[in-house]
Amino acid sequence: MRPRKSAQQDSASQIDDPAPEPPVEPQLEDCCGSGCVPCIFDIYEQARERYLAQLEAWKQRQAERAADGRKPRPKSAK
Repeated sequence: MRPRKSAQQDSASQIDDPAPEPPVEPQLEDCCGSGCVPCIFDIYEQARERYLAQLEAWKQRQAERAADGRKPRPKSAK
Protein backbone atom coordinates (compact mmCIF):
# COMPACT_ATOMS: atom_id res chain seq x y z
CA MET A 1 0.00 0.00 0.00
CA ARG A 2 1.22 3.48 -0.83
CA PRO A 3 1.91 5.67 2.21
CA ARG A 4 -0.32 8.70 2.70
CA LYS A 5 1.05 12.12 2.05
CA SER A 6 2.02 14.08 5.10
CA ALA A 7 0.61 17.52 5.77
CA GLN A 8 4.02 18.87 4.81
CA GLN A 9 3.86 17.12 1.40
CA ASP A 10 0.31 18.45 0.81
CA SER A 11 1.55 21.91 1.67
CA ALA A 12 4.52 21.49 -0.67
CA SER A 13 2.25 20.53 -3.57
CA GLN A 14 0.25 23.71 -3.04
CA ILE A 15 3.47 25.73 -3.00
CA ASP A 16 4.50 24.08 -6.28
CA ASP A 17 1.05 24.82 -7.68
CA PRO A 18 -0.38 27.86 -5.88
CA ALA A 19 -4.02 28.82 -6.28
CA PRO A 20 -4.63 31.49 -8.91
CA GLU A 21 -5.15 35.03 -7.66
CA PRO A 22 -8.45 36.74 -8.45
CA PRO A 23 -8.32 39.96 -10.46
CA VAL A 24 -8.80 43.22 -8.62
CA GLU A 25 -12.29 44.59 -9.22
CA PRO A 26 -12.22 48.19 -10.42
CA GLN A 27 -14.05 50.83 -8.42
CA LEU A 28 -16.87 52.82 -10.01
CA GLU A 29 -14.66 55.90 -10.08
CA ASP A 30 -12.02 53.96 -12.09
CA CYS A 31 -14.31 54.18 -15.14
CA CYS A 32 -13.88 57.38 -17.15
CA GLY A 33 -17.51 57.26 -18.29
CA SER A 34 -16.70 58.06 -21.92
CA GLY A 35 -17.94 54.76 -23.35
CA CYS A 36 -14.55 53.17 -24.01
CA VAL A 37 -14.57 49.86 -25.85
CA PRO A 38 -13.52 47.81 -24.04
CA CYS A 39 -14.45 49.44 -20.76
CA ILE A 40 -12.35 48.73 -17.68
CA PHE A 41 -15.31 46.69 -16.40
CA ASP A 42 -15.31 44.59 -19.60
CA ILE A 43 -11.62 43.90 -19.13
CA TYR A 44 -12.24 42.98 -15.49
CA GLU A 45 -15.06 40.60 -16.47
CA GLN A 46 -12.80 38.85 -18.99
CA ALA A 47 -10.06 38.53 -16.36
CA ARG A 48 -12.62 37.21 -13.86
CA GLU A 49 -13.79 34.54 -16.33
CA ARG A 50 -10.17 33.46 -16.93
CA TYR A 51 -9.59 33.38 -13.17
CA LEU A 52 -12.66 31.19 -12.56
CA ALA A 53 -11.53 28.73 -15.25
CA GLN A 54 -8.01 28.66 -13.78
CA LEU A 55 -9.45 28.16 -10.28
CA GLU A 56 -11.55 25.20 -11.41
CA ALA A 57 -8.51 23.62 -13.10
CA TRP A 58 -6.44 24.20 -9.93
CA LYS A 59 -9.14 22.65 -7.73
CA GLN A 60 -9.24 19.62 -10.03
CA ARG A 61 -5.46 19.22 -9.82
CA GLN A 62 -5.58 19.48 -6.03
CA ALA A 63 -8.36 16.88 -5.84
CA GLU A 64 -6.39 14.53 -8.11
CA ARG A 65 -3.29 14.95 -5.97
CA ALA A 66 -5.26 14.29 -2.79
CA ALA A 67 -6.88 11.20 -4.32
CA ASP A 68 -3.49 10.00 -5.56
CA GLY A 69 -2.27 9.74 -1.99
CA ARG A 70 -5.19 7.46 -1.05
CA LYS A 71 -5.19 5.12 -4.03
CA PRO A 72 -3.78 1.65 -3.33
CA ARG A 73 -0.70 0.80 -5.34
CA PRO A 74 -1.22 -2.03 -7.83
CA LYS A 75 0.23 -5.35 -6.73
CA SER A 76 3.28 -6.42 -8.68
CA ALA A 77 3.03 -9.57 -10.77
CA LYS A 78 5.04 -12.51 -9.47
